[in-house]
Amino acid sequence: MTAMRIWAVLAILLTLFAVPAAAVEPDEVLADPKLEQRARDLSSQLRCMVCQNQSIDDSNAALARDLRILVRERLVAGDSDGEVIDFLVDRYGEFVLLNPRFAGHTLILWLGPLVVLVLGVGALWRVQRRRAVKAEAEPAAGLSEEERKRLKSLISDR
Repeated sequence: MTAMRIWAVLAILLTLFAVPAAAVEPDEVLADPKLEQRARDLSSQLRCMVCQNQSIDDSNAALARDLRILVRERLVAGDSDGEVIDFLVDRYGEFVLLNPRFAGHTLILWLGPLVVLVLGVGALWRVQRRRAVKAEAEPAAGLSEEERKRLKSLISDR
């Protein structure tokens, strides 16, 4: 193997084994493993308001750190997971949730892709149907005059 291939294989192997590192710092970790796991689960559901495409569990932003600490404080105070989520939604709005709730005002988010898919399939079916009808109406398109006469005679012999 050439050196270039070895480096390429090594790079591929490294990317396969790469695991995203969580941004939780050691001073944030709770002593109770069950509470810490709940905090991590909740943090993975909450959006970093700075990064907007990362959870607060994955973000290194200062606001994400503050939110992680707030989640842990609420859990230590005895709040349930739902109460913590509701508190943050009341404070920051539903945008803080990575997956919006299924409600009347979020129906477009949940049903929009399905509607677009159905419309797309319908449009494709309609185009295909028009092509089929056009092909049936003009069976002799692209034929020479002699081939058209022969086709006409074959059709009339039926």
